[in-house]
Amino acid sequence: MEALITAAARALAAGDPLGALNWIALRGDPPALALRGIAMAQLGEFARAKELLRCAARGFGPSEAAARARCLVAEAEIALVSRDLSGSAQALGEARAVLEAHGDQANAAHAAYLEARQLLLIGRLGEAERALATLSVASLPLASRTGYWLVAAGIAMRRIRAASARSALDKAAEAARQAGIPALAAEVGRASQALEAPTARLIARDGCRLLGLRDVEALIASDVLVIDACRNVARVAETIIPLAGRPVLFALARALAEAWPEDVSRGTLLARAFRAREADDSHRARLRVEIGRLRKMLRPLAGLDATKHGFLLRPHRAQTVAVLVPPVEEGNAAVLALLADGEAWSSSALAMALGVSSRTIQRALEALAKAGKVEAFGRGRARRWMALNVPGFPTSLLLPAAPACG
Repeated sequence: MEALITAAARALAAGDPLGALNWIALRGDPPALALRGIAMAQLGEFARAKELLRCAARGFGPSEAAARARCLVAEAEIALVSRDLSGSAQALGEARAVLEAHGDQANAAHAAYLEARQLLLIGRLGEAERALATLSVASLPLASRTGYWLVAAGIAMRRIRAASARSALDKAAEAARQAGIPALAAEVGRASQALEAPTARLIARDGCRLLGLRDVEALIASDVLVIDACRNVARVAETIIPLAGRPVLFALARALAEAWPEDVSRGTLLARAFRAREADDSHRARLRVEIGRLRKMLRPLAGLDATKHGFLLRPHRAQTVAVLVPPVEEGNAAVLALLADGEAWSSSALAMALGVSSRTIQRALEALAKAGKVEAFGRGRARRWMALNVPGFPTSLLLPAAPACG
């Protein structure tokens, strides 16, 4: 690799895209195009970056499969950062195999880390954990180690393991310090703020208050019967009853838990579960059916007693009952939660991350846009969505380290 390419690659690895462009800005050969593409990506010019990387990949000859694979990894990372998740997993897997076959273990490890990051983004935590487990931190380029620990922290936060998340963030901060890239340090700082921010709101007999991740972890490890509206489950410690696919049953369970230790009238239950302002015989018959179903599902945790006016939740071994809800409850909260990361998401990526149809996501985005909470830019497949109340964020792009694209 010639000196200018080496100097540009080192500048990129140090997070200095302008310095890299100074070395190779006037060159049109494939290695220079690849590095210019990475530099443009680090500057946030994703469309131009993808164009340059594709030109570089086409320019590499048949004997330069590893160089072409590095371009594919960089392009897949741009797709990940710009929340265009369709097809990037397959491209990463193919590029990783080529890099491993050619002995480029550093960039192969980087591709594996990106796979884990994408899996975390779409909520496939088990697969993300397994992908991380195959990686050795020491095998990663220096800049990628921060991302590795951020993924580990993200998994721990989604698993509600506050101590593990804090430990991973400390390691991410140290890795960012060693890399000396300000954008990485900023990303670690944002993740740390997210860890310390209120995670949920507790509605209990003694009032309502915000909880951090540590508080939530302590609550769900206790013997409290928790009706968890964040995950739509009922739980006491390790015993968990999923109610995500049963919205009527969950609404009934929540109403009963919020009133505990008092009972809830049938009229209130009808209003909460069916939004029925004036109940008729059909509503009352349906309520009896749904209460029977809920009684059966909650049997490992609690009983449901009929009272003179309605029904009463009676926990088996829990000493108290609590309801856990998001800090702010509103329609389409899950979409807003994803958009709150400050990145521009495609509607297809949102649908993939939440496991719902594209039409459902489109309706949610239109409602949020009408309410002035999100905005869109671009057209067609390039259309992206962002939350309006999130300030500008530096890119989280972590690209292959030097010497990567020769």
